[in-house]
Amino acid sequence: MTDRDYSQILYSVADNVATITLNRPDKLNAFTGTMMNELIDAFDQVDADDDVRAVVVTGAGRGFCAGADLSSGGETFSRGGSDIQTAAGVPRDGGGMVSLRIFECTKPVIGAINGPAVGVGVTMTLPMDIRMASTESKFGLVFARRGIVPEACSSYFLPRLVGISQAAEWCYSGRVFPATEALEGGLVRSVHAPEDLLPAAYELAAQFVDGPSPVSVALPRRMLWRMLGAQHPMEAHRVDSRGIKARGASGDSAEGVMSFLEKRPAVFPDRVSDGLPDIFPGWVDPEF
Repeated sequence: MTDRDYSQILYSVADNVATITLNRPDKLNAFTGTMMNELIDAFDQVDADDDVRAVVVTGAGRGFCAGADLSSGGETFSRGGSDIQTAAGVPRDGGGMVSLRIFECTKPVIGAINGPAVGVGVTMTLPMDIRMASTESKFGLVFARRGIVPEACSSYFLPRLVGISQAAEWCYSGRVFPATEALEGGLVRSVHAPEDLLPAAYELAAQFVDGPSPVSVALPRRMLWRMLGAQHPMEAHRVDSRGIKARGASGDSAEGVMSFLEKRPAVFPDRVSDGLPDIFPGWVDPEF
């Protein structure tokens, strides 16, 4: 799928940063099966392109994402959120498929939440590394008010991000809350005037692009997220030790040290697309 094939998102790359824009502004960027497939494909492009070092996700128009498209009325959620099924015939949650793809991304992902983010409009942002919000944004984990449950792997991500009590309050009430509350609750990093949001997101993305080794960003992204489920710090010690051994023998490591000693910018030779060191022996991605 090329950029021109997208009908519900926009995809562009500039200054080593990919921008993915949810693009149904007349529907407040409501989530559909088409949008799901296009987002998954866009993150495939991100991982395949070594020129992309970070990702910013935002929305077109005055909304980020108003949640699932409810145009099907009472039948909206009857298929379980997606036409894709397991071999056993169990429907897969479409928002969860997007969240899992973002979780597996090898590049840092910043959510620039420019307006209302409700339902999957919130939960799809949880596996993003950082969320930044406009003063015009508002948030709602409204599932209880729609007679369903939180989706998009949010029962995993949300309490890890904001704590169990805050997650419970927002999920049980299903109320919509402002950006200031999202900031106080730890859901977003910062709140910005609408015109300042994207510049602030790109300024942060530049810190991930200018200076660090791409592989030495990709591996910690995987380490930090996966270790959220570790049972003991020894698991992290084993992973860290393998990572130090693998990266210590790399061309990037030699270049990082010599560029520091020679007081010049580093030119790292290793590429993410060539594959990351296997520092998680025995790790098997769970199947549905």
